[in-house]
Amino acid sequence: MSNTLKVRDDHTPIYFEETAEKDSKFKLCEGAEASWLTQNQTFSIKELRSRVEPWLTALFQSEHLSLLAGSGLTHAVHHLATGKPAAGMGEATLTSYKDEIEKAAKEASQKAGREAGNLEDQLRAANELLRGLEILGKSPEAETLRTELTSTLQTFSKSILESEAGIATAVEDKREQAFNVLVTFLMSFASRTGVRDRLNIFTTNYDRLIEAGAELAGLHLLDRFLGNLMPIFRSSRLDLDMHYNPPGIRGEPRYLEGVARFTKLHGSVDWVQTDKDIRRIGLPFGAEEVSPYLKAPGLKDTSAHKLMIYPNAAKDRETSDYPYVELFRDLAAAVCRPNSTLITYGYSFGDEHINRVIRDMLTVPSTHLVVIAYNDPLGRIMQTYQELGRPSQISLMIGPALADLQILTESFLPKAAIDKTTFRMSELLKQRFGTEPHPAPVAEKAGGDSDVADLL
Repeated sequence: MSNTLKVRDDHTPIYFEETAEKDSKFKLCEGAEASWLTQNQTFSIKELRSRVEPWLTALFQSEHLSLLAGSGLTHAVHHLATGKPAAGMGEATLTSYKDEIEKAAKEASQKAGREAGNLEDQLRAANELLRGLEILGKSPEAETLRTELTSTLQTFSKSILESEAGIATAVEDKREQAFNVLVTFLMSFASRTGVRDRLNIFTTNYDRLIEAGAELAGLHLLDRFLGNLMPIFRSSRLDLDMHYNPPGIRGEPRYLEGVARFTKLHGSVDWVQTDKDIRRIGLPFGAEEVSPYLKAPGLKDTSAHKLMIYPNAAKDRETSDYPYVELFRDLAAAVCRPNSTLITYGYSFGDEHINRVIRDMLTVPSTHLVVIAYNDPLGRIMQTYQELGRPSQISLMIGPALADLQILTESFLPKAAIDKTTFRMSELLKQRFGTEPHPAPVAEKAGGDSDVADLL
């Protein structure tokens, strides 16, 4: 499998592949060119790290940093833990108006640049049809379709929980390895100095893998939910944060470390609509199914049809857009501002409403987009890259040699620590020796540090 890299001063993407000897060495693909390589030169992860890691470290220190995690993150962690991919989104098993729903789903997917409709397209079409049947007063047909929708959502939620359970019940050493990699991945982004803006984490996933990783990492996630027993989604209180007062300093609170903002753009398997509110229920990670946890008195016999899985709608247009309109507004507000960097991992650019925000973000010259993906089977990533038309603001890391989660965390991401020592050491070396340290023998002949300082 070929890999695609574009960082730093690369004008065009560089394509490379593993050598035929399979000795962890790589070479440029036929016809590919790179300013830092010759056509027949081989290189390893070490050479790639020296080129990629400093670039990512610099971008991670942008004033505003956001991470957009797609289904690729769940698949990566699930594969580390079990050796198998996580459950995907299958097709809905609807019999009522099946042909009409599939036709509408296919048309919607093609408008979004996808070849075939997925479950989300089918749910959207089915919910719109359900509302139409209710308007026409066709109660029996509407009731049949609603029953099928409830069953489909229940089956889908069960598949999400099965992926969680696969990770939670994996062999202990494999599970610990997978969660350690996930924790390192998250903390590489979240470890920001107190003078920088909070990390914003966005995800299109319905599972709670990021929440589980954050819990293990001791990372506190700020979302729009308030409360303890059954948290409720609030449109307000977005600016709530956590600060502390350093000893001996009054009136100058600083950001508490280990805190990030978190937004699930497509909802979650544990979000339920009850009356006019969206609540998060106490659904254990990897539970067998959702239904038993929907029988709490406060939920008033809520069914799986009320799960807030995008684009599952409620009874009217006003609530069908809620809370998703608020969540996408958070995405736009976070990334569409100067000196902002957005890193995507495992996102295939199949959601046009997200792509539109990214397109708007890149109209700000000081913004930057980093795309990290294990593969691009449908070619959507490279197609979007061409359509955006701003290569100087986009970095690409596509392929197993670059985006395998374990390789990525070990070799390419900045180390997961708020550590000023590294920066202080770099400044000290720069002051003593210039931009590049002299070899040890030269320093010794000069008579030690004080003489070198005199020479400079």
